[in-house]
Amino acid sequence: MNVCVTMPPVRDRLRRTWTTAAWLLVGTALLAALSPAVRASARGDVPARALPARTAVPRAVAAADAPLAVRVTSTELGQPLPAGFLGLSLEYPAVEGYLGRDPNAPNPLFLALVRALNPGQSPILRIGGDSTDASWWPVPGMQRPAGIKYTLTPRWLAVTRSLARALDAHLILGINLAADSPALAADEAHALLAGIGRRYVEALEIGNEADVYSEFSWYQTPLGQPVFARQPSYDMGDYIGQFSRWRAALPAVPLAGPAFAQSNWMPQLGSLLAAEPQLAIVTFHRYPLRACEHDPTFADFATIPNLLSDAAAAGLADGVAPFVAVAHAAGRKFRLDELNSASCKGRAGVSNTFASAVWILDTLFNLAAVGVDGVNIHTLPRARYAPFSFVHSRAGWRARVRPLYYGMLMFARAFPAGARLLSVQAPAGPLKAWATLAPDGRVRVVLINKDPARAARVTVQLPASPAPAPDAVSLERLSAPSPAATGSVSLGGESFGASTASALLPASDDPAQLSPSSDGYLVSVPAGDAVMLTS
Repeated sequence: MNVCVTMPPVRDRLRRTWTTAAWLLVGTALLAALSPAVRASARGDVPARALPARTAVPRAVAAADAPLAVRVTSTELGQPLPAGFLGLSLEYPAVEGYLGRDPNAPNPLFLALVRALNPGQSPILRIGGDSTDASWWPVPGMQRPAGIKYTLTPRWLAVTRSLARALDAHLILGINLAADSPALAADEAHALLAGIGRRYVEALEIGNEADVYSEFSWYQTPLGQPVFARQPSYDMGDYIGQFSRWRAALPAVPLAGPAFAQSNWMPQLGSLLAAEPQLAIVTFHRYPLRACEHDPTFADFATIPNLLSDAAAAGLADGVAPFVAVAHAAGRKFRLDELNSASCKGRAGVSNTFASAVWILDTLFNLAAVGVDGVNIHTLPRARYAPFSFVHSRAGWRARVRPLYYGMLMFARAFPAGARLLSVQAPAGPLKAWATLAPDGRVRVVLINKDPARAARVTVQLPASPAPAPDAVSLERLSAPSPAATGSVSLGGESFGASTASALLPASDDPAQLSPSSDGYLVSVPAGDAVMLTS
């Protein structure tokens, strides 16, 4: 086994962008090649704006006297949103944690919550994360590696198959790379394909965050000494060579990767794609903040103001845009298959607040605008950033739906599969404006007020053609008492409540109707809230 025993690194896991001179050079060149209309016009070309350094503020009910003007044009941007764009990323043990252990009775609330994010679509679910390199299917004659913490079983396979069958899901399944054994990886892959069904497997993802194998320990010895999966000299060239060895040992199915945590190796993505034509989906991971960062002066320290900053949404999307361009130029899909607010399972008081709903709503639009083909929100039971949690008793399943899920659900309603972004002209500032044109001809405009202290009055001008009928524009609000609220969230006037046995949040039976004025539709967006106009 190619492992390295050494002293632990000084710092915890770094998830930073733009850390090398090579990345700066490549990123600048590729960003220049991207269409500014897709990246800037769709979001109103909004520059970064610092928010006050506080996490809980009162919400003002008054706004500036002069309303802000938002004009939506009929100019379509980018490509239609792919089906299955918004998915989840689950750790291997989280499957039974969320679905239960009975393959004949999987958690119906979990299934319904996933369906609501992908209406009429087959969701793309990723199963992996840190547990990718801590799991195995027992190999005859092989001693269990010391870094393995989770053993896949026939029951796990049956539960996962029931999940895939119930949702007609497409799965991206992590394959162990850290154990440094192609034989272990091959046995695991064959077991997954046979036990779940090849028809449900979108791709096998080789390893998880191999770019930090030599920085963060794979496991610790009984004496507490850290063991690293690779030597400090391990680099992108070594990874490409190992990827090729694993690919040769695995069944002939599409592959995903590199599933890196940092941007340091990503400027060499083109070399990986040239060497591995079977790599069908480029995967990458992003967390704008770090919950295990202890220095509050750092820009990635987990606070509500930092989460609502432009760096955490538009900046995050612009950081991955060069890699999207490289993947698309090579004819591959690009999927951000691990995303959430803050690494290290999130931070209470930030990741579980209404601010996370506002952040994910704006971030998903930004990622779609730069051409990302799909996003998987990472979750596991008891994580602070989990969009939901479940309790199972003799009375059945009950769910607690957290604010993050509301933001995901509003995005799913605002940007259905096949819709395209429309160009939006909006002033710079904390108000973010997005618009989509659905295949059925309906236009939806989302206004996100990321100012936690001041409401906004906005006049919205819709495209002249097709013009909405008088009084045919409806309004839905995504709201909560404050950005720091962990409950009392509503979407379209509906709420899941503190605990629920139903995972259905219907659209409002009687949405507010708007009448146009000479300047357009006048809308008030409370501080920290979002609204959606539908025509």
